[in-house]
Amino acid sequence: MLDERELEAFYRYHLNYFLTVNEGADEEEYYNRVRDIATDELTALVREGWQRSRKQHERNNAQKIRLRAFIAYLDSIDRWDSAKTRDEIITAKETEIRNLKDQLETTKQELKAARKLETEDYINISKDHLLTFIDLCLQLQETKLSDGREMLFSQTQIVWVKMICKYFREDNEEINFESIRRYFPGDKRKPGSKYAPVPAKMKLFRIVDAKKRT
Repeated sequence: MLDERELEAFYRYHLNYFLTVNEGADEEEYYNRVRDIATDELTALVREGWQRSRKQHERNNAQKIRLRAFIAYLDSIDRWDSAKTRDEIITAKETEIRNLKDQLETTKQELKAARKLETEDYINISKDHLLTFIDLCLQLQETKLSDGREMLFSQTQIVWVKMICKYFREDNEEINFESIRRYFPGDKRKPGSKYAPVPAKMKLFRIVDAKKRT
C-alpha cells in the first residue's frame, strides 16, 4: 500500500505528464479527471461484490483499499472543493466566515486591552544621566529580599532595554536601542566583547537594604 509521500509522487508524476500532453490544461482539470476515474473505479469494484472468485475478491479488496487511500489523499489537497456539493461549499464558507468574525472580535478585544497600557507620555531622565539610571536598573536586579529571593526577575535582559527605550527619554530625546543594549548582556558571567560596564563616575547612587543604612 502506498504511503502519503508515494501518493503525492504518483499524483505529481501523472500531473506533469497530463500538463505536458494537454496544452492549455491546468491542475484543476487534471484533478477532476483523476478523481472521477478513481471514484468510478471504486464504485465499480464495490458493485461487483462477491460475484467473483475468492482470489479475485481478495484482489478487489486490495484495490479498493488503495483507491480509498488515493481518494482520501485527493480530498486532502482539494483546493477547488471539487468533491463537495454546492450546499456543502456554502456551509463551509459560512462556517469559515463565522470563524473569521469570531477571530476578528477576539483580536479587537485583545487590541483594546493592549491599548489601555499604551501611553504617549514618558519618564524623562536628566541630560547626561542615562547611564546613572541604567546603573540603578542593574542594581535593582541584584537586590535581594530578606528571605534571599530576588526582588526582581526577568527571563532575559533585553526586556530591560525595551522597557527603557519605550517608556523613558533622556533630555526629551529618544534612547537608542543599540547604544544601551551593551550594558545588559544576556549572560552576565560571560558578557562578551560587546559588553560595556557603567563608568564609575556615573554611579552616583547605591541601593542598599534599609537595615544597613548609616
